[in-house]
Amino acid sequence: MKAKSLDKKFDEGKDITKNLNVSKSRRPLQEHKRVNVDFPTWMIDSLDKEASRLGVTRQSIIKIWLSERLQHSTSHKNIQPAAESGG
Repeated sequence: MKAKSLDKKFDEGKDITKNLNVSKSRRPLQEHKRVNVDFPTWMIDSLDKEASRLGVTRQSIIKIWLSERLQHSTSHKNIQPAAESGG
């Protein structure tokens, strides 16, 4: 199927999933890489309580919180005050 035909089907709201080969599809910057992190017991307990409260896994709450922190840091990177000169 040519791209023009696929675009037309999509624009018409038709199901195009049978025309896609997703076996090798990737989400840019979303590949996973396993890391090991050691946490103190009190931190694990707190993570587990919060994850249970939210109905998610411990891994999910860690990912969510790290993502939020990294996005916050990135968005504020360019607006940090300049260092004062000592002169």
